[in-house]
Amino acid sequence: MRFMMLMLPASQCGAPPDARPSAEAVERMMRFNKLMQEAGVLLALDGLHPPSAGARVSLVDGKVRVADGPFAETKEVVGGYWMIDVGSRDEAIAWASRCPLAAGDTIEVRQVFEMADFPVDVQKAAEGFQDPRQSAA
Repeated sequence: MRFMMLMLPASQCGAPPDARPSAEAVERMMRFNKLMQEAGVLLALDGLHPPSAGARVSLVDGKVRVADGPFAETKEVVGGYWMIDVGSRDEAIAWASRCPLAAGDTIEVRQVFEMADFPVDVQKAAEGFQDPRQSAA
């Protein structure tokens, strides 16, 4: 079962575009990442620049709208993610619980849909789409 663990760092909500984590914070996180890697559960991971350096694309009244960050009233932001492959939701939560969080940080754990999770009509609608993970191999 694949799960995405989304890091919601409290420190990134109002961070300027050039904000970067400290060497100490990165060192702590790399120890955690290495544990997952050595356990064979880590599939992918990345950290993200603060929302103030990003953009949001939305459809409003039939027109595409692009808004540059920072975004008003942002209470939670995704600061990075891990994609893991484990045997259960409980195991995914156990890994998230080992992450070296700072005060106010949260990790959201969400299971990834597999094609087999969908009814036949949905699987048929997706026929012909090549999974990018397979083409990269």
